[in-house]
Amino acid sequence: MNRFAKLSRAFPFVSALSRAFPKSEVYLVGGAVRDILLGREVTDYDFVVRGVAARELARFLGKLGRVDLVGRVFGVLKFVPKKMKVELEPFDIALPRTETSTGDGGYRDFVVRSDPRLRIEDDLARRDFTINAMAFQLPSFPASQRSADRLVDPFGGLQDLRKKTIRAVGKPAERFREDYSRMLRGLRFAMQLGFGIEEKTWKALVSLMPRINDEHETPKGPERVVPYETIARELLKALVADPAKTIELWHDSRALKTLMPELLKMRGCPQPPNYHSEGDVWTHMIMALKVLRSPQFRREFGKELPDAMTTLAVLFHDIGKPYTIQTPEKNGTDRIRFNEHDKIGAEVTEKIARRLHLSAPGEFGVDTEKLSWLIAHHLLAVHGNVVAMKASTLEKYFFNPNVPGETLFKLMFADGSATIAENGKPMLTDYRALRARCGALSKGAKRYTLPKPFLNGDEVMKLLKLKPGPEVGEALRALREEQLASRVHTKAQAKIFLKKSHAQ
Repeated sequence: MNRFAKLSRAFPFVSALSRAFPKSEVYLVGGAVRDILLGREVTDYDFVVRGVAARELARFLGKLGRVDLVGRVFGVLKFVPKKMKVELEPFDIALPRTETSTGDGGYRDFVVRSDPRLRIEDDLARRDFTINAMAFQLPSFPASQRSADRLVDPFGGLQDLRKKTIRAVGKPAERFREDYSRMLRGLRFAMQLGFGIEEKTWKALVSLMPRINDEHETPKGPERVVPYETIARELLKALVADPAKTIELWHDSRALKTLMPELLKMRGCPQPPNYHSEGDVWTHMIMALKVLRSPQFRREFGKELPDAMTTLAVLFHDIGKPYTIQTPEKNGTDRIRFNEHDKIGAEVTEKIARRLHLSAPGEFGVDTEKLSWLIAHHLLAVHGNVVAMKASTLEKYFFNPNVPGETLFKLMFADGSATIAENGKPMLTDYRALRARCGALSKGAKRYTLPKPFLNGDEVMKLLKLKPGPEVGEALRALREEQLASRVHTKAQAKIFLKKSHAQ
């Protein structure tokens, strides 16, 4: 196991612990073992320590760094060694433990029992998937035959890594009934690792997915067994890893039907073939999500992967179409139309985002209002004449730090790339025109950087002898349009323009 060779030197507390407690055993466990075996970057390390009582372990680690007892109820110590690298998460250090589910299926609904004498194999047996149920024993000090490096793999996790398979530990239905959020974790691991899901694990997952919405009674009333915050975190992590495959997998597993049934209305919703030869609204949406991982998207916006906001905007951008569809047969229209689907889609999107608490999950959370704004404005170029569009309008949408203008461009590019005309080509003309207009406005400077206005509101009021009110705003907008259109070049010219326009 050469990939683990440097671990003992990387964690000096292990040798110190071995000196203080010669009979102790220290194991690296869980996701860190999996990711080291896969050659993936690791920033989060979990350890299990055998042979040392909890209080003694906490007291000893306190001499080597900071110990946080917030996880004590689950038998876990948060440990930050002195001189620890900033980019690493605090180490989770625990005694071997067993977990007994209370039967509700909540991720916190466990009775945890820690025992320093418990076998490491018994600790691993409580974990969700075989690829997360491996441990690597770190050598003690001084090294001995007992403490030689070894991988502990009682459930065939290494073989499943090689087969690129997600498989539950033991009986899948039992694992999922213990904690229903494990089903979404399985879907997320499949996306992040590019793995398939083993047949029995998949069947249990599909069968039990509706239980993700279960509730249980508490003194405060009914509460969700799996909080929406947990669902949002699993969804967003999976979407960022692989947008199109995540939605397809969530559909096949019944997760969409259970948690976001509004999306399913897009399946079979027809579109006018002269504008959308690619197919129905669902097909268009999946194609747009695939664009986010395409070479064309990387050439347009750089190598950094699209964030959760961009991905959700593409996912939801046409969700309003099934709610607004009009056809020649039913409504007497000239063709299939979706009038105001951008507006209705923004409303539906906001309801889903608030229901699922999509703003909640730490670094992945999204601003619900900005997400709704993106859906409401994704047809900006289609609804307006790009060539004739006012410069101040472009500034409002693409140079304004208070709105996600760059994300709107990404959404428009994905939408246009997945909108296939009758000739088989993507419809990106309006997008290209907007890019060109914005590029001309910035005059080769950093993208979306515009010159400061020549005059502010106070200066306009003083110049035109106005009181605060709508007239001041109108004057500022008119002047800004002249400045951005390069018809006014100096502050002196700005004053002349305002005096003339005000006199008229």
